[in-house]
Amino acid sequence: MKAFSYLQNYGLWTLLIVAALVTGCRDDEEPDVVNEPEVITDVTLVFTAADGTVVRAAAQDPDGEGVEELEILDEITLKTGTVYTLTYEIFNNLDTPGENIGDEILEEDDEHQIFFSFTEGAFSDPSGNGNIDNAADPINYNDTDDNNRPVGLNTTWTTGETAVTGTFTAKLQHQPDVKTDDSGANDGDTDFDLTFVLNIE
Repeated sequence: MKAFSYLQNYGLWTLLIVAALVTGCRDDEEPDVVNEPEVITDVTLVFTAADGTVVRAAAQDPDGEGVEELEILDEITLKTGTVYTLTYEIFNNLDTPGENIGDEILEEDDEHQIFFSFTEGAFSDPSGNGNIDNAADPINYNDTDDNNRPVGLNTTWTTGETAVTGTFTAKLQHQPDVKTDDSGANDGDTDFDLTFVLNIE
């Protein structure tokens, strides 16, 4: 009887020690970091000319992560031979007050980049048709992350001297642990991919 009791106690102590070791190991493990794409309901592209003229073009998705996608609300109409600075207003307006996702992207700029595509000839600078098809193609990024890689929340565009009707696409990629000097528009997850009608006149 004493031997049985001894075995019971010995077995109980063994289980307790093993449980403590397992629990201790689990506490030392770092939890998996989840980098989910941003919830975006409203995006406005803001083109500002040197004379202060502002052209705004918006897209909206009132149900956020629901079945609807961001819907283009405006066309982009710019003047020929004019230099514009492009910035953004990016919000999640599912709650009140809305959340400024642009601030969040700025805080996580090493995980984000906006890529562009546009009708060739629409702009004299940058030339070409954008960098969605080839990340190395020229875009005038005015902002970089801590690794000196482009972000795209602030860019410069000079329209051509000839009237053009075409398209302008801005594609925001979320690239945690993916963004490198060579990463492109298909790396990571897409936060938004917006194609506007573009008029240069």
